[in-house]
Amino acid sequence: MRYEELADLAQQLRVDAVRAADAAGSGHPTSSMSAADLAAVLLAHHLRYDFDRPDHPGNDRFVLSKGHASPLLYAMYKAAGAVDDDELLTFRELGSRLEGHPTPRLPWVDVATGSLGQGLPVGVGMALAGKRLDRLPYRVYVLCGDSEMAEGSVWEAVEHAAYNHLDNLTLVVDVNRLGQRGPTRHEHDLTAYARRLDAFGWHTVEVDGHDVEAVDRAFAEARSTVRQPTAILAATRKGRGVAAVEDLEGFHGKPLKDAEDAVMELGGPRSLHVDVRRPPDDAPARRPARAGAPELPRFEQGDSVATRTAYGHALEALGSARGDVVALDAEVGDSTRTEFFAKAHPDRYFECYIAEQQLVAAAVGLQTRGYVPYASTFAAFLTRAHDFVRMAAVSQAGINVIGSHSGVSIGQDGPSQMGLEDLAMFRSVHGSTVLHPCDANQTAKLVAAMADLEGVRYLRTSRGDAPVIYGPDEEFPVGGSKVLRSHGDDDRATIVAAGVTVHEALKAADALADHGIPVRVIDLYSLKPVDADTLDDAAGATGCLLTVEDHHPEGGLGDAVAEAFSDGRPAPRLARLAVRGMPASATPEEQLRKAGIDAQSITAAVQLLVERVVTP
Repeated sequence: MRYEELADLAQQLRVDAVRAADAAGSGHPTSSMSAADLAAVLLAHHLRYDFDRPDHPGNDRFVLSKGHASPLLYAMYKAAGAVDDDELLTFRELGSRLEGHPTPRLPWVDVATGSLGQGLPVGVGMALAGKRLDRLPYRVYVLCGDSEMAEGSVWEAVEHAAYNHLDNLTLVVDVNRLGQRGPTRHEHDLTAYARRLDAFGWHTVEVDGHDVEAVDRAFAEARSTVRQPTAILAATRKGRGVAAVEDLEGFHGKPLKDAEDAVMELGGPRSLHVDVRRPPDDAPARRPARAGAPELPRFEQGDSVATRTAYGHALEALGSARGDVVALDAEVGDSTRTEFFAKAHPDRYFECYIAEQQLVAAAVGLQTRGYVPYASTFAAFLTRAHDFVRMAAVSQAGINVIGSHSGVSIGQDGPSQMGLEDLAMFRSVHGSTVLHPCDANQTAKLVAAMADLEGVRYLRTSRGDAPVIYGPDEEFPVGGSKVLRSHGDDDRATIVAAGVTVHEALKAADALADHGIPVRVIDLYSLKPVDADTLDDAAGATGCLLTVEDHHPEGGLGDAVAEAFSDGRPAPRLARLAVRGMPASATPEEQLRKAGIDAQSITAAVQLLVERVVTP
């Protein structure tokens, strides 16, 4: 397109953004209008994308990090012929694919956006896939707003991209000066942004974001820059083209009051069509081969092995069998044991350093390219990345997250290192799977099973060595459990445990048997989905259940068990042992005793529970 046509296309994008928001009675047209020239130039001159084949391996990727500007994205899709005008005007309607913020309900949207500061970190993951795994020349474009440049996750991504020389990544910052409630921190000071990005090792280009010729040159410059990611810093005006709102406060997130007049001021509706350049058809689909079922490590019963160690060996074996498996870590690979994978498969290992938001975001980006990521760090530190996990679910992303060093049982390091909220966090995520193995063979089987699940999958591992109680051929279906002790109809109570508390529960069961109190012990290794049928059988047989967890009482094992009886099943008497106080430094054994979740505490709790059940 000639530059005059590009300017006309930008006006069309503005018009359609105004029309879509007007039809919905809500939305962010002014945030869309500021970036219209940037979008027009990208769509018509630089993006290589086959809208008929969104899974084409050579497609460039476009992430609208400022997801509230979705009317602009949908206007781009209309210009490309991917949606028609009738669908454009269903914006924000019930059942429409054109949601208030983009989601992968649209096949051309890789990830959901709208929680600001996430587009660039995810884009880094996509760019890493292109550079290190696919080794294809596709580019990743991320359009973000100036307000979200205040997010710490953006700067995690900025440093990570520069460190990895991601010259296939272009960040476009729509510096429109106005945030939701007023001016942004740096307003139109492009140099303020440039200084910061330059310091991290980025190539920067400052442009007038409404000069389509200058914008075109900036994109070309980004394409020719090597060994550095490029940031195009574009000065724009919010609400561009409509005098009643342009560069004025108070219009964020609101449709234009006089949309019809605004459309006329912008030159009226248009029907320009862009034939977006397609990538070469000979781009190889570098999808890694699978060698079949992995030869998982086998651990002998009676040995003592930490579940984190079993995880590392199982992940290494899984990586040998499946070339689509990748591993990421946050500079604790010697503790999480992802170092085993790193040594065996260095080309598929990604060190994210101590940047947990980037860790999860990179996993999300990698999975958009067909890879199966396992992202690992301490369970406690995953809470920092909770919003990225939440948005991964909105993105329908398939990622595996592993939290090690969970619970008070890590010992002397103290409460800052103890994951005591992680089960609640991951159980609350839509469509998630939450697994908590207690021994090495169980861990290995669950690690392999996770690879073929959907959604967000979480595996909790422990620091200390634990007895291997299952044989290497035992199977552990997701959603299942194991009954480890049972005396049939003579069982007086049921102890439900997971992870380290399984071993304490077994000790307690032996002690109780010596006191003439037979009990059932269930290893509830799958906390979501939960084995409600086994729990129901135990409730019917024993009348009372005691849950024991190395986690706070809110949202963990106890709540998972209680919820199993919320669907109309007769509820048994329920009692809970959990970490209720604030731990301090102590040995693992002292920690369990202090928290009241060791074998002695379980024994006492069952005795009291049984006494209450049988006493009138």
